[in-house]
Amino acid sequence: MRSELVAVVTGAKSGLGRATTELLLERGARVAGWDVSSEGLRWLSERENTLTAAVDVADPTQVAAAAAEVRSAWGRVDFLVNSAGVLLVGALADVEAAEVRRLFDINVTGTTLVTQALLPDLIAARGAVVNLSSTVALKPSLSNAHYAASKAAVAQLTRCWALELAPHGVRVNAVAPGPTNTPLFAAAGMDVAVKETFLAERASTNPLGRTGEPVEVARWITRFIDDEWVTGHVIPVDGGMSIS
Repeated sequence: MRSELVAVVTGAKSGLGRATTELLLERGARVAGWDVSSEGLRWLSERENTLTAAVDVADPTQVAAAAAEVRSAWGRVDFLVNSAGVLLVGALADVEAAEVRRLFDINVTGTTLVTQALLPDLIAARGAVVNLSSTVALKPSLSNAHYAASKAAVAQLTRCWALELAPHGVRVNAVAPGPTNTPLFAAAGMDVAVKETFLAERASTNPLGRTGEPVEVARWITRFIDDEWVTGHVIPVDGGMSIS
């Protein structure tokens, strides 16, 4: 893959998306950061070699417009990171249909729409896609079954797309983070105390005895830029949670 890398990162406002974007910029890449919050992308718009767009990944019109902007500005896309996602925590008896629909709209349909929109560019570049799954897609846990199901869908899309796109030289992999200290929990409605309790409980059963930091996941995401002999894998980056 070219050293003059052009990347698109969804969910670039914060958390894993922002950490990945930072590493890509350090590498010298040109990065288009997309997020539903234009205000949250101000940090990126002030950097060189960047584009920003307010995009709801579940809206095909917004996705198509943002993809066209990248294409017009830079003429190529080598690397796509589907980091945009939402968390839903709740027992089966408590979750509401609208919450479940929105969860799948963003985590599954959104991942699909963004990859579709950029597919001609990725094929032309023989590029790479990294999706964000989750350790809970690989190992059942209490209280977030629908989130786990949405991320299991992302994991299987990753494997299937890897087979489908291999003849075009496009690699598709996923990273499955364990409990990581990101704003995802606050966005799901957790206050600080609930979030800290939630992460502490996860850390207490994790073999490495702690939760992760966004940059630790981002390093694995960017690794797939250069690992050109790897496709169709879902890599746990979870401190051992998936084997405990």
